[in-house]
Amino acid sequence: MRLDLRPIIHVPGASLPFSFTLDLRQEEFFGEHPISQPVTVEGVVENIADVLVLQGQARSVLDLTCDRCMSPFQQEKAVDLHCLLAESLEGEEDEGEIVLLDQGELDVGELAYTAFILDMDTKHLCSEDCKGLCPGCGANLNQEPCRCKKQADPRWAALEQLLDKN
Repeated sequence: MRLDLRPIIHVPGASLPFSFTLDLRQEEFFGEHPISQPVTVEGVVENIADVLVLQGQARSVLDLTCDRCMSPFQQEKAVDLHCLLAESLEGEEDEGEIVLLDQGELDVGELAYTAFILDMDTKHLCSEDCKGLCPGCGANLNQEPCRCKKQADPRWAALEQLLDKN
């Protein structure tokens, strides 16, 4: 979505709200497509003392698989959008915090897309205290106890034989 900011560029105190959705269902992360619902993007561009400031948020609900227990779960994802906008840069300023306008217009869709994709996590847990799967029997330790037979420590085998005789 392109915003025409020319009406507010030289008008201190003016603002331009925006609201739209992004369809990112085709985006693949490690063989999965977790963004199954539209990403809602809302915000405003304000002219504060002849400085254009964009503030907003991109949010959606992700369909994920826990990396420890392999259970599917949903998690809300919200990414804050905040940047300064300029028609051109003068001098050696930090370009990382300033987004340049293209003939007075800004592609907010591309800005939101980039911010949302770059903020995706590489590890997903259904809960912070997820116990995961037993490496021996494969039981989901969040739902059931381990079914493995306890293996005796071979260093104590002689003592165990003495106890078995009694």
